[in-house]
Amino acid sequence: MAANPAVSTAPGALDVTHSASKAALRRLLGLLADPLLAWIVPAVLLAVWFVAARLEWIPQQVLPAPEAVAGMLAELYRSGELWANLQISAMRVAAGFALGLAGGLALGAAMGLSPRVRDYVYPTFKAFSQVPVLGWLPLLMLLVGIDEALKIILIAKAALVPIALNTYKGIHNVPARYLEVARVMKLTAWQTLARVVFPAAAAPVWNGIRYGLTHAWLALVVVELLASSEGLGYLIVYGRQLFQLDLVIAAVIVVGAVGFLLDKGLALAERAVLRWRKPGF
Repeated sequence: MAANPAVSTAPGALDVTHSASKAALRRLLGLLADPLLAWIVPAVLLAVWFVAARLEWIPQQVLPAPEAVAGMLAELYRSGELWANLQISAMRVAAGFALGLAGGLALGAAMGLSPRVRDYVYPTFKAFSQVPVLGWLPLLMLLVGIDEALKIILIAKAALVPIALNTYKGIHNVPARYLEVARVMKLTAWQTLARVVFPAAAAPVWNGIRYGLTHAWLALVVVELLASSEGLGYLIVYGRQLFQLDLVIAAVIVVGAVGFLLDKGLALAERAVLRWRKPGF
C-alpha cells in the first residue's frame, strides 16, 4: 500500500508552524519589552512615594501623598485653572520658539555656507551661547521690563543656540564627495543647495530643532518661576508661597509630561519627515 504524502509530511509542517509561532511570539515580546522596562523605574518611585507617605517617613506637609496630588490635578482640571495656565505657557513657547527657529536656521545656514561669516560670527556666537538663560535675565529686565517681551526673548535665545549650532555643523560637515558630484553634474548653486547640501544636513538640523524646543520649554519654566503672574511656572511658585506642596508637585508633573510629549511628538515627526534617509525608502 502506498504511503500517503500528506501524512508523511505532516510532522514537518507542524514543526515549521510551531517554529514560526515561537518566532512571532519572541518578536512580540521584544516589541513589548522596551516600553515595559521604561515603566519599571517610575513604578518603583511611585511605590516608594506611596509607602513613605503612608508610613509618614516624611511629614505630609513636605511630601503629600500620591492621592493628594492626584486630587489636586483633578481639581485643577475641573476648575479650568490647569488648562488656562497651560495655554498661556504654550503660547509663550510657541512665540519664542518660532523666533528662535527662524533666527537659528538663518544664522546656522549663513555660518555653514559662508567661510567669511563663520570667521566673523562664530567665535562671538560661541561666547554668546555659553551664557545661560538666567545670565541674561537681569539685563533684559532693565531693557524690556518683566512683561511678555522678556519671556519671549529668553525662550527665543534658548531655542536659537542649539538650532544654529546644529544647522551650522550639519551644513559644514556635508561630505566633500557630494559637492564633487554636484560639480560634475554641473548643478547651479541653488540646485546644489536644494538637492545636495540641505538634504544631507537634514538630520542634524532636525536634531537641533528637537533640542531647541526642549531648551525653549525649560527656559519657559525658569522664566515663569522668576517673573510671571500666570503659567505653569507661576503655579509652582504660587503653591510654594502658600506651602501647598500638592499643588507644586502637580504642576511639576504637568511640566514634565508636556515636555516629554513635545519631544516624543518631534521624534515621531522626524520619522515621517526623514524616512527617505532609511534603507528601503
